[in-house]
Amino acid sequence: MVMKFTLFPWKPELVFTGTSVMGINPNNGKFCSHLDFWDSIENNDYFSLEGLWDVFRQLRVYKTPDLETPRYQILKRTANYEVRRYTPFIVVETDGDKLSGSTGFNTVAGYIFGKNSTMEKIPMTTPVFTQALDPELSEVSIQIVLPLEKDISSLPNPSQETVNLRKVEGGIAAALKFSGKPTEQVVREKEKALRSSLIRDGLNPKKGCLLARYNDPGRTWSFIMRNEVLIWLEEFTLD
Repeated sequence: MVMKFTLFPWKPELVFTGTSVMGINPNNGKFCSHLDFWDSIENNDYFSLEGLWDVFRQLRVYKTPDLETPRYQILKRTANYEVRRYTPFIVVETDGDKLSGSTGFNTVAGYIFGKNSTMEKIPMTTPVFTQALDPELSEVSIQIVLPLEKDISSLPNPSQETVNLRKVEGGIAAALKFSGKPTEQVVREKEKALRSSLIRDGLNPKKGCLLARYNDPGRTWSFIMRNEVLIWLEEFTLD
């Protein structure tokens, strides 16, 4: 269940996943009881301070630009992370230097600003991804997601040999959201924490990770920045 909390100017989304248990009166076939068990808390009593705190945490400010973003469905939200099913999307990418670095961004941004075979300008999207495929998180590429209506066969070719177009097939990923400046140390700590949580919960994370940065660091206060570390999962089955 996803609810938009419209009482606050930033309109945060409240996300709840779990199990609803409905009791049925055998005499008349009508519902006679209803219990919800959230995935994000342990104490599911009718009035739970843990549940209240879980709601309060979701009210914090994250600045998400009003731009197109890859589509996903939230399958499960725990106290620490979300499990999402992503639909396929296309990225333009080039080599980067480190997870928190900006090396290569101007190169891939140049592609959408017209440095391509047809000089076509393509709308900006969010987030900017930095992907590491190795366990040491040292071999990285920086990526911009292209609009969903684009087809890879009809996109113009990059003007630079170091730039590639690639279709990401989507799949299941776990995401840990955080604010502040995503320095290399912070990103690695978040990746380690997320991976530990996934293993603890019996999930099977793939090697490497993605850093998703949603904001222009020169125009956004650090405490409202939206950043995410994502790890693709081998498989996921709802309990």
